[in-house]
Amino acid sequence: MSNKEKHSKDKATEDLLKAAEEVVNEAAEEQQAEETVEKEEPTEADKIQEMGEKLAELNDKYLRLYSEYENYRKRTNQEKADLLINGSREMMKAILPVIDDFERALAATEDEGVQLIYNKMMKILEQKGLKAMEVKGEKFDENLHEAITRIPAPEEAQKGLVMDVVEKGYYLNDKVLRYAKVVVAF
Repeated sequence: MSNKEKHSKDKATEDLLKAAEEVVNEAAEEQQAEETVEKEEPTEADKIQEMGEKLAELNDKYLRLYSEYENYRKRTNQEKADLLINGSREMMKAILPVIDDFERALAATEDEGVQLIYNKMMKILEQKGLKAMEVKGEKFDENLHEAITRIPAPEEAQKGLVMDVVEKGYYLNDKVLRYAKVVVAF
């Protein structure tokens, strides 16, 4: 091979290498241009959309937190009310036998002092929500009365009515505290 041929092959190789280098450089420039386009500042519409999404997300978090707080507040208020009522309920239940004893003492004696104390105590208990059931002569209701015994009815119209009260029943805040023990006509 002659020098000229060798030189022309080298030149052709060089030209190919330069062309390949130019193609690689162009590809690298295009890739850089694409990355630059991707890294460019977002448009106003993109910013608005992004802010809207963030606002929706924060609003959702706020609503969930607010709902949880409201549920917690309602639950604790209900628990406090239940504690007050149930605490009062147990105390009232414990006092009922004392009231029964007072009423038996009043029936056995005419002492005005005992009557005054009884009236004062009943007034205080009524202010706290205690109320006696008035059941004599009413129709028997198993939701309010406990039948101790049954007696034959003197008249047909008295069947199913409460004839006598063995132990008074009481309400506390319009809920049954103690069922009335009664005698029912059949």
